[in-house]
Amino acid sequence: MFRTCFIFLALLSLAAPSRAQDEARLKIKEHINKLAAGNMEGRGYVKKGAEKAAIYIQKEFEKAGLHPLSPDSTFVQFYHFQVNTFPDAMRLTVNKKLLNPGPDFLVDAQSSGYAQENMKVVKINLDKIRDSAAWQKARDGFTPGKMYRLSHSDSFCKRMSIPPRKLARELPDGCYMIPVKGKMTWAVGTDTIRPTVLYVQDSVLPRRIKNASVNVRSLLLPNHKSANLVAYVPGTLPDSFIVFSAHYDHLGRMGPAVFNGANDNASGTAMILYLADYFSRHPQRYSIAFIAFSGEEAGLKGSEYFAKNPLIPLSHIRFVANLDIMGDATDGVTVVNATEHPREFELLQEINKKNRYLPEVKNRGKSANSDHHHFSEAGVPAIFMYSNGGKGYYHDVFDKASELSMNNVVNVSRLLIDFVTELNKP
Repeated sequence: MFRTCFIFLALLSLAAPSRAQDEARLKIKEHINKLAAGNMEGRGYVKKGAEKAAIYIQKEFEKAGLHPLSPDSTFVQFYHFQVNTFPDAMRLTVNKKLLNPGPDFLVDAQSSGYAQENMKVVKINLDKIRDSAAWQKARDGFTPGKMYRLSHSDSFCKRMSIPPRKLARELPDGCYMIPVKGKMTWAVGTDTIRPTVLYVQDSVLPRRIKNASVNVRSLLLPNHKSANLVAYVPGTLPDSFIVFSAHYDHLGRMGPAVFNGANDNASGTAMILYLADYFSRHPQRYSIAFIAFSGEEAGLKGSEYFAKNPLIPLSHIRFVANLDIMGDATDGVTVVNATEHPREFELLQEINKKNRYLPEVKNRGKSANSDHHHFSEAGVPAIFMYSNGGKGYYHDVFDKASELSMNNVVNVSRLLIDFVTELNKP
């Protein structure tokens, strides 16, 4: 009887961690599913997508029992910035074949609107343009009422030392088609350019294009109201903080095409919501703050505003861990700014080695590629962690919750929990 009871208790003790991991995985996945759902409109600037996500995050902060940091006792820090949007019309027809916005074509995010039926398509071989004088002559020849198909743009940009995404700014008024082979990625535009430029998958274009019809409507929002969301768990040293951050915004909508942004960055937001709930039940010596930034895709707008208008004195922040792209850690994680903070990075590696959470914790140098940047520039110790793995869907319409494996994601949370626990030791 004693032996049977011992075996039962042993099995129960093994099952408990497994059950806890399953619950953590389900909770993180639930947050991702809700933040990347269609009704969130890609958490962008059309149909109040970002606002809907902000409401969800605030409710989760409240549910976890977190405290506000803003002077008006809310979780919200409002600010404004300019952004270009594409709220409805988004149609491209080539030789009477209707193409799909998102998979088949993207509009340059800074494009102006354009609408014209049955335009003649003129092919311009950019390989034949060898210098700036020839390029100026070609631009002078572009006339309204036609669509210009610009082939070999990659080699042209390289030869002319023009960043590919800057080519659109070189073009005069009018409508342009740039064929693309392979992956296409969209972005957020914060101003407008004169032309309308369409990037089209080469594989969907007929060999000979006779005519095209375009209907694109853009709307510049010169003073778009946005919000960072800030909450914290008080510690026994209430004026000293460790900060977890993640951006909750994404690209939103391009007409009917929705960019759900499951990995980028519903996953990082889901992770800080899970950690907020955990630390609300396990308070530490330091206070633990959680910041969900908006405006990251528009150029780190939210974190820039916070760093200039901090709700926590920056000198009171012990460390910032910014989380972005957390949906598949099959191959471990990479830590940006690891070279700037070797002691903390070594601690992460030691914890990982001891517990075998992840295949690898890679180091990377300083970079301005996420919301840690403005903290780092202000002298606050900050890292940016992202996961390695998955299908490579990024800034496209394929980044959906159903495409995330969630491999090792719970172990990333355990690594971060152990890391913060160690930082809190006297």
